[in-house]
Amino acid sequence: MRELASWMRERGPQGDIVLGTRCRLARNLQDIPFPEAASREQLREVLSKAAGVTPHLSEMGPFAFREMATMDALEREILVEEHLISPSHMQNPAHKAVILNAERNISIMVNEEDHFRIQVLKPGLQLEQAWQRANSIDDLLEEHLDFAFDLQAGYLTSCPTNVGTALRASVMLHLPALRRVQKVQEVLGAVAKFGLTVRGLYGEGSDAWGNVYQLSNQITLGQSEDETLEHLARFTAQILHSERQAREYLLEKERRLTTEDWLYRSYGILQNARIIASQEAMELLSDLKLGIDLGVIPHGDPELLKQLMVQIRAAHLQSLMGQPLPAQERDRLRASLIRDTLQKQMGKTQGE
Repeated sequence: MRELASWMRERGPQGDIVLGTRCRLARNLQDIPFPEAASREQLREVLSKAAGVTPHLSEMGPFAFREMATMDALEREILVEEHLISPSHMQNPAHKAVILNAERNISIMVNEEDHFRIQVLKPGLQLEQAWQRANSIDDLLEEHLDFAFDLQAGYLTSCPTNVGTALRASVMLHLPALRRVQKVQEVLGAVAKFGLTVRGLYGEGSDAWGNVYQLSNQITLGQSEDETLEHLARFTAQILHSERQAREYLLEKERRLTTEDWLYRSYGILQNARIIASQEAMELLSDLKLGIDLGVIPHGDPELLKQLMVQIRAAHLQSLMGQPLPAQERDRLRASLIRDTLQKQMGKTQGE
């Protein structure tokens, strides 16, 4: 089985609820139109500049430049499933590229919505660490590239909502208890009033499968990067507090048996199902992760479940088999992979 990106294999601060942190910077080259308005020759010029600057990133470790058109559709989809490129970057791959580091926790999308989109991913809640790494990469690129910048507006971007710092910081939150007590919409619905937005597992337009939500800033103009991070961190702390309260509520004496029954039923389905669709598997793995995090289910590695949430996706399953698979065969293979993984992991921890 292919090794996942490092940020998915590791547990970070507040890792029982915060699966990961991302900081993304949008940058465009001076005197070249934004990708949507650029000619093919101009897009090729951006690719050439991106390839040329890649070796200068080596002081932060090895990086590789890959044109999207040289990858097959499956490889591009794997990058989406690992959050290394956006779903839109996978489509129409001509004149697009990605620059990836060896650990697969830094990616730079080339000719997506902007000429460059720098992404840094960290496990758990690590906003400051992700920002510092993204800022360092930005500095290295700016030594060799002339980015479009206005003294009053800040960095110029294809979408007006990114103008300014062009920083989008986000945290990926696992909120099964809030959903169980029917408070998740109440808690998350309030954040829009404060310049934040909530999206699903793969960003804008995606669903919150497995009770996973992405919380990010909406405002990039008129705020410094530090103010953006502080604002997001403050609201993240409030949501963490609400999720922990909901978890404590589910474990109170009068509800504990019902909670245990619900979580063990999910565990039982995962242990025994012979076919399982992606969405159902995500929901059940979410339940199992909660059970392990709460200590209700005493054996198992919650980080392994985080990894399984990616490994059961369509592209990863097909990569495992080395060939395209029809939907029913993917459902069969997904169930088998989950059963085998749980049997090995639970048996290992029980024997330790």
